[in-house]
Amino acid sequence: MRLLHLADLHIGKRVCDFPMIGDQRHVLGQVLDLLRAGTVDALLVAGDVYDKSQPSSEAVALVDWFLQGVADTGVPAIVIPGNHDSAERVAYAGGLLSRQGIHMAPAFDGRIEPVMLADEHGPVAVWPIPFLHPAQIRHFLPDAKADTYTDAFRALVASLPLDASVRNVAVAHQFVTAAGVTVERSDSEVSVGGLDNVDASVFDPFDYVALGHIHRAQRVGRDCVRYAGSLLKYSLSEADYDKSAPLVTLGPKGEEPGIELVPLTPQHDLRRIRGPLAKLVSADVVSAADAQDYLHVILTDQDPQVNAMARLRDAYPNVMSIEYDNARTRAAGAQADAPTDEPREDPLQLFSQFYEAQNGTAPTERQLAIVEEELEGIGVM
Repeated sequence: MRLLHLADLHIGKRVCDFPMIGDQRHVLGQVLDLLRAGTVDALLVAGDVYDKSQPSSEAVALVDWFLQGVADTGVPAIVIPGNHDSAERVAYAGGLLSRQGIHMAPAFDGRIEPVMLADEHGPVAVWPIPFLHPAQIRHFLPDAKADTYTDAFRALVASLPLDASVRNVAVAHQFVTAAGVTVERSDSEVSVGGLDNVDASVFDPFDYVALGHIHRAQRVGRDCVRYAGSLLKYSLSEADYDKSAPLVTLGPKGEEPGIELVPLTPQHDLRRIRGPLAKLVSADVVSAADAQDYLHVILTDQDPQVNAMARLRDAYPNVMSIEYDNARTRAAGAQADAPTDEPREDPLQLFSQFYEAQNGTAPTERQLAIVEEELEGIGVM
């Protein structure tokens, strides 16, 4: 069975105030072409379908177009919500969509039902695990130890009626790490000091784990626990990493799955260019690559250049930002990095900001008290 693994679509996202909707449609069109080619047996979408919990009408229309296209191919899809999504909105009309082979994970009610697929080697159970906080899991599993993210998800997985004799696939959207292995992150993800970490060993019962949340494609501990990465480059920190989608081939139970990274080609790349302004706007440099790409420009001129942005955008319409790198800025940076007596940011305040960004409301006093106790326990407070 061949599973195409996508994640972090972030439909409706704007990068440096540039709308990505056209670029997203371009790449999703490539995904539909793959499905139409008959090389894929099921599509897994591991969360952050939308960039906001209340997506724009444009974003909803694009997701509707994409899911209709998937349904038309006859390839079943399993889609879960991520931390940027409203679980209820993603689950809307799930019953109707499932009749077309589009399985939208329902809002979590304590149960997770697998989507059953099959091939010549027998059944495959795909478990759609939406983005969750420990409190949500504790609510439905009150007797389980669920103080940390790892404990909570270990209890959740233990509660699933897994049949170990068949192939089991998890689709999840969390910050998953393996002991001793650094996960490569980008500026596009939000986390607080690793407190939301889930240890990869939680997912040991699964034959493949399709992860979302981290925007750089990578394995986590073992080849079959993998982040697909985001659909497009959504920050400058991703400029040097090409995008792809894992095409996973599941053989018989007990056999390691095969992994092929299928390239996803953007309509406009996101990249850096560097040099003095006069050189960057010269015909030779402009014509050396696609001038329509999204650009972060580093100017090396010693003095600020008059109308630099206007001159750059005459040559490159999609310049996103400009910064200077010269003797003056390097000296200022060294001074800024020098030791200071300024107090560090309060970790409890950082948590409050994170919680509000994730949930749209401030944490309660009880929640803050629990977090403060945890921070004191690990020596942060």
